[in-house]
Amino acid sequence: MSFLTSMPSIQDNVRIKAFLLLAALAALIVAPFFIYPMFLMNILCFALFASAFNFLLGYVGLLSFGHAAFFGSAAFVTAYAARSWGLPTELAILSGVGAAALLGLIIGFFAIRRQGIYFAMITLALGQVVYFFFQQASFTHGEDGIQNVPRGSLLGLLDLNHNLSMYFFVLGVVVIGHLFIWLIVNSPFGNVLKAIRDNEARAVSLGYNVNSYKVRAFVISAALAGLAGSLSTMVFQLATLAGVEWQNSGEAILMSLVGGIGTLAGPAVGATVVIGLRTFLATMDVPTTFIIGFIFVACVILFRRGIAGEIIAGMRWDKPRA
Repeated sequence: MSFLTSMPSIQDNVRIKAFLLLAALAALIVAPFFIYPMFLMNILCFALFASAFNFLLGYVGLLSFGHAAFFGSAAFVTAYAARSWGLPTELAILSGVGAAALLGLIIGFFAIRRQGIYFAMITLALGQVVYFFFQQASFTHGEDGIQNVPRGSLLGLLDLNHNLSMYFFVLGVVVIGHLFIWLIVNSPFGNVLKAIRDNEARAVSLGYNVNSYKVRAFVISAALAGLAGSLSTMVFQLATLAGVEWQNSGEAILMSLVGGIGTLAGPAVGATVVIGLRTFLATMDVPTTFIIGFIFVACVILFRRGIAGEIIAGMRWDKPRA
């Protein structure tokens, strides 16, 4: 029997991936009974935020340094809608997502007209404009932010003031968000996005309106980042300028690179590693930033595909190996 025939079949590969997915979901369901739910919810929110960034970079090839603008703007709109307007939790979150999507449409309209580093710099510049707007706006209360945001209830049935109930609500939304990304990536629309990423000139020659596809992808990414920001506001009952700062965009980039660009599981793995390390090192008298930076450099050198990317590459048994 040859080596290739002894390898697991495609069906076996699919079964293993399905088993790993179900095992991860089961672990997330059981986790809040053993680990502090607030810590887990922080990871889930940033996993969705990093996945939104990864969707744009990994599947469209657009590097954005301004995604914090969508995360933070949705956080402020959600907080204001819930506290000042008294909107239900669902409508407050939808308001934040809608605001992020609208902002993504405006920024994306201007940014996609340039490529490469110019695109990244435009997103950074416009993201800073959004930051200064919220810094000067009276309803954000400056450095204090919007505090004591009411969590409310889900459809009037589930009280979200309990951390355990809030955790399962956040988990459900994050799972739906990742499923939404998976459906887009594996749809005809997603195939066109990947074609644009791989060879934009060829996509143009085939008759695709490249700019239109880029704008739509940018809006989807912005809306998902806004959803993460809205969830974070409800979890911590707080919206501050930290969510709009450009450093927050760097967090999404770091998590995606550590986990694996262009993989669905990569951002979640990266968010777990980065936030877990930061929380663990915060209790120790060590330079947290230096250690995380060192780990980032090590991952880039040793795991060029990221942690999840290397694991997924090793599981592709259905493809012949050299």
